[in-house]
Amino acid sequence: MIESITGRIASLNPATVCIETAGGVGYLLNITLPTFTALERATEARLLVHESIRDDAWVLYGFLDEAEREMFRALIGVSGVGAASARMILSALNATELAAVITTSDTRRLKAIKGIGAKTADRIIVDLRDKIKAPGAGAVLPGVAAGPVSAAFDEALEALVILGFPRPASRKVLERLFDANPALTIESAIKQAMTAL
Repeated sequence: MIESITGRIASLNPATVCIETAGGVGYLLNITLPTFTALERATEARLLVHESIRDDAWVLYGFLDEAEREMFRALIGVSGVGAASARMILSALNATELAAVITTSDTRRLKAIKGIGAKTADRIIVDLRDKIKAPGAGAVLPGVAAGPVSAAFDEALEALVILGFPRPASRKVLERLFDANPALTIESAIKQAMTAL
């Protein structure tokens, strides 16, 4: 089992990061938006890893901290919630926000996430309510100031496409968001677009 990977960030986008280790091996890890935001200005990183080994693929998921990884593992333990859905949930809500949603039974916020229907939202809350502790005053990962609007727009659009949203609809929603707020961060743009799509 791979517990963590440390090395140079060879490539980074809102859905994946490639970390090149000292031995010259590059590992592609699927990440959430909060992790992307935290790594955006970094040149090196240490990520905790969750391995998903299937017949047709060996997929790695990377997390900045144990709280996010544990929440991911709790989510994929819920019937009907796969790794892609868990990553989508943790991209829309960070671990602290999700813990609050679960402990307060806020199904409305879960149902607002693409691919999460009423039954799945209810199942997540029922299955995890007793396993998740109510969050304290934990810090939320800060947003990173966006660069030029076109670069932020392009990054957000590519991330939405990678996450499974249609390109034309994503472009239309992002254009509306950036027209309203040209200083929107990539993470905020993606989160708002995910809610609108």
